[in-house]
This record gives sequence, structure tokens and C-alpha cells, in this order.
Amino acid sequence: MQKDTFYQIRRELHQHPELSGHEARTARFVEDKLQAFHPTKVIRHVGGHGLLVEYFFSEDGPTVLFRADMDAVAVQEPDDIPHHSQTPGVAHKCGHDGHTTILLRFARMLSERPLPKGRVLLLFQPAEENGSGSKAVLDTKVLDYYKIDKAFALHNIPGYPASAVLCKEDSFTCAVVSVSITLTGKTSHAAEPQKGISPIPATLNIVDELLRWNNTDIQSDDYFLSTIVEIHVGEEAYGVSAGNSVIRATLRAKTDKLLHQHAQQLKELVATECKRTPDLQHEMEWLEPFSANENDPQSVGMIKNAALRNNLPYIELQTPFSWGEDFGLFTQQYKGAIFGLGSGENCAPLHSPQYDFPDEVIETGATLFYTIAEANQ
Repeated sequence: MQKDTFYQIRRELHQHPELSGHEARTARFVEDKLQAFHPTKVIRHVGGHGLLVEYFFSEDGPTVLFRADMDAVAVQEPDDIPHHSQTPGVAHKCGHDGHTTILLRFARMLSERPLPKGRVLLLFQPAEENGSGSKAVLDTKVLDYYKIDKAFALHNIPGYPASAVLCKEDSFTCAVVSVSITLTGKTSHAAEPQKGISPIPATLNIVDELLRWNNTDIQSDDYFLSTIVEIHVGEEAYGVSAGNSVIRATLRAKTDKLLHQHAQQLKELVATECKRTPDLQHEMEWLEPFSANENDPQSVGMIKNAALRNNLPYIELQTPFSWGEDFGLFTQQYKGAIFGLGSGENCAPLHSPQYDFPDEVIETGATLFYTIAEANQ
């Protein structure tokens, strides 16, 4: 069971994608494949449909966690991909099918070449895409049973040479949160707007001010990007003045601290703007939070050494990626790091319909994980 088998495993996962929080079939498939690799223990339903897999070697020695995400995204995949998704409107367009397969290949390595001591934990995590999975896993307290010394993860990165290793200390991916702002006033006849409560002045001012805060220089410590994803005001009823509005946006910054500062600033802005229009009410809903991945320098050194030991190109990033990654909550709690694995300079972008995880980097990812596990001995 080598290359072709794991290619087939990845493609079968690809054909049966599941959205965040619905990874039941994926979890059963993973557990079934794991039986051939003789784990010490498998704990089911971790944070939903997650699996925590233990390889125990001895009481002395470190406990190291390696994580892969399992969920897919809501994208319609074209039929010209031979192993295309069998689920309409859902596809593995972020490569989590590949990440899961890498962890399964790593499991086989641990079975065939046990480490001299310690424990290795493999976490097959649900619900990464909506930012809820890592919190759900941590909230179960199942990891509290173990004294985790280090935690590692990877993410494939299109646009870089296949099997190149990308990493940096400190912020590797940004802290991100989405927000929905609802302003509720009162409609009136369009001929008598003064008898209504219009959300329009507050809506325009909030959007204008929020965009004014942007600092799009990602090399700056004060990098902050707010992106408006939807504005909806009133209804298509020409005899009625607008009585409500919705603003939806994403906010991102290099650190959790800076993101929280801007989030608080936005709360104050919305409250202030609504006070200027008497009786205009507001609600704010915060969604899909992603903590910044704060890479521990020692862990980054282990990743770099693993790349060099396996004769792989190592690219030291100068700036973090602006997207969010759910592993950030783990790096806030444990020393560890996430790194990028190049998926090819001609690989289609993540979340695009034509993207497909490159099977040839499965072995690379698993080998890097095994080398990192050895280095922690």
C-alpha cells in the first residue's frame, strides 16, 4: 500500500465532500482506513465528527499533535475533473481531502516505523472552513488529558513550487472575523420620508468610516483590511422609504489583539451612528472567527530542518497570508506552527472551481510530519 493506494484514498475523499459540521461519512471512511495502520486508540466525535488518534510509544518522551482538516466548501465542481465531486454544490476546493490523506499516510509511517518514545496524536478536525472546528475540539477538553508539547499542521499553497516548504515565525496567517450589522428603523410612505426612521445615513457613514480604517500594507504591523461583502438597504417598493439595512463585512489583521481593537472600534462606531438617528436600533453578529496562527520560533526551526533533511526547497516568508486558518486557536494554546506546502506554480487557486489537490505532494507532507515527529524525540 504505497503511492497509488493513497492517491486513490484522496480521490475517493474528493468524490464525497461534506460541508463543515457534516463530516460523518468522511470520519467513518478515515476510521476504516486507520484500522490497517494499528493506532493505539481512536476517540470519535471530537468537536463534532472529529477523530483523535493516538500512537503511544512510551510514557517518557514528548506528546506531539498533528492536525488535518476534513471539511469541504460550497463550490460547484465541473465534471471535467475525472474524480469530480458526487455532491452537487459541494467540493474539496481547499485541499482538505489531501490534508486528510497526508495524515493517513503519516499514520502508516508511524505503524511501520514506531518512534522510540513518547506519543503522537493525529487530529482529523471538522469544521475548519467556518472557523468553529478548533474551538469545538478544545471545548471537549479531550486534549486536556494529554500534556501536548508541540502542535503542527500544514496547508497546501498554490502558486509555489510543488513540495516547497513555506514558513515564518510569528504570524503565519491573519486573524479574521466576519460581522453582520443590522440597522432597524421604520418605513413610511416615500412621499413622507420624515415620518419614517431611515437607516441610510448611518449605513453610509459606517461603511465609509470602516473602509477609511484600512491599511493594506501587509508588511506593516498595523495591517488591517475590512472588506464589504454585502450592503442591503430597504426593498424594491418605490412607494415605501427604506426602514432597515444590513452591512456584512470581513475584518482581518496580523494579530488577534489588533483585530479585537478594530472590532471594538466598530462596535462604538455603530452605536454612535445609530444615536444620531433617534430610535434607530442596531444588532451586530460576529461570525466565523479565525485566530492568527502565531508560529513558535523553535517549532519553525524544526520545520525548516525537516525540509532541509529531505532536500526540499525552504521559503522563508516575509509577510503572513491574509486569509484565516482555524489552526490559529491551537497555536494560541500550544507551542507549535503551521507551514505551507507548495502545490505547484500552475495549480489553480484555492476555492476556485478548477482547483484539485496535487497527489504528488501527499508523500512529501507525510514525510515532513514524520521527520518533525522524530526531531521532537
